[in-house]
Amino acid sequence: MKMIRAIVRPEKAEDVVDALATAGYVALTKMDVVGRGKQKGIQVGSIYYDELPKVMLMLVTEDESVAEIVEIINRAAYTGNFGDGKIFVSPVEEAYTIRTGSKGL
Repeated sequence: MKMIRAIVRPEKAEDVVDALATAGYVALTKMDVVGRGKQKGIQVGSIYYDELPKVMLMLVTEDESVAEIVEIINRAAYTGNFGDGKIFVSPVEEAYTIRTGSKGL
């Protein structure tokens, strides 16, 4: 199993969620976050924005689905500009459902 964390622009978050749902990946967690990437924020005129609003989407999936999910996120979140976001993939050793106590996805 893998956990995919995608940090995307707020205006692209629903596009990503909809694209994932259309492909059958409906289970996810969505959080509003703030942060900055390699560009260290942005400057607009004399105002410097150190941290920018983003949305983090997290989902756990079987290893075989990772490439497809990453491609869906890349396609739906892409604008071609700085700050489009980042995708992180991490291993998940175990998962449990609280209601049933069952192990696995």
